[in-house]
Amino acid sequence: MIEFITMAPTSGDSEYVGAPSKDKKIGGWTGTGTDVVRQPSIEYIKEIAAAAENGGFSTLLLPIGGNCIDSLVAASYLIAHTKHLKLLFAVRPGSIAPTQLAKQFASLDYWSGGRVFINIVTGGSPVELASDGDFLSHTDRYKRTREYIEILKRLFAGETFDYNGEFFKLKDASLPRVPKEVPPIYFGGSSPIAKEVATDLADTYMLWGETLENTEEEINTVKKLVKQKGRDLSYSVSFQVVVADTEKEAWEQADRLISKVDPNVLAEKHKSTLTSGAVGVNRLHKLMIQSKENNFVIGPNIWAGLTQVLSGNSIALVGTPDQIAERIVEFVDLGFDKVLLRGFPHLEVIQDVGRKIIPRVHSILEARTVGVK
Repeated sequence: MIEFITMAPTSGDSEYVGAPSKDKKIGGWTGTGTDVVRQPSIEYIKEIAAAAENGGFSTLLLPIGGNCIDSLVAASYLIAHTKHLKLLFAVRPGSIAPTQLAKQFASLDYWSGGRVFINIVTGGSPVELASDGDFLSHTDRYKRTREYIEILKRLFAGETFDYNGEFFKLKDASLPRVPKEVPPIYFGGSSPIAKEVATDLADTYMLWGETLENTEEEINTVKKLVKQKGRDLSYSVSFQVVVADTEKEAWEQADRLISKVDPNVLAEKHKSTLTSGAVGVNRLHKLMIQSKENNFVIGPNIWAGLTQVLSGNSIALVGTPDQIAERIVEFVDLGFDKVLLRGFPHLEVIQDVGRKIIPRVHSILEARTVGVK
């Protein structure tokens, strides 16, 4: 069974990507460096959650970053305004102690009836990490992440324990309220040390979509490590979506998304990529540069144009609902049981994906099952 995930635009939303910001302070909220047309208000994020819940998505990702509404605050609000939607909130190990996060999570888990999950985000922009007082190297951040997840899992399992690690030292650590089930940990990372941590401790390994060939290579590397360790993982792949009734209209819409890109935003993105040290970010950036002469097309209905501006989940599926559904099934066939889809503006894309794409994917996969029977 394939699960669909989407993301809440908690840093604001726009119909263009990389457009110059008219005002750095928008309605009392710091902009994202681009023109924020829709602020991340309670009303808008609640509307996003409702669209996801009604559109066939199982889960809403609440991201973390300097421009985002705090993910845990957002989750605590949305559990009261959704019925069955799962809330996956992102956390950086350098921003909150594992014991404190575990206590907060246990409270949310209790109030939501088990509808919250944690996405561990190891890194981010070096400048942003430094502004939070996090100066660890790439390797040390992943070492700290390993300890962080180990502690969370032991607390969620109801243990009382001491912990004497390189980054965390605990005495008689325990949770006053333990979740009914140990919640799965969502985690991603492309470097060798990230994959070691993921295959040792994570429950869902999250990948950014690339070309079908690159993604197959990445997931197979992780599957091999998982098999060697005698574990089982769930796998998630993430894409932006640009969908229209005809392929021509979809590509025109994709070009329109980046038609107002500010050269300063392009330069800043390029500079931040060179200094990030993030393997996945650099790989996507390389794909973007290599495909520039081909309008950033890197495969059938796969586009790297947004990678000029966005880090992370920036590769887009572009086409008709049928084409995008077919591409998604190709990635599902690689072993993904979760698919994260988002786009600009988020609300309309979530609605379109829910109406036009999710039912098509389910129909293709169900037809296969009927054929087998």
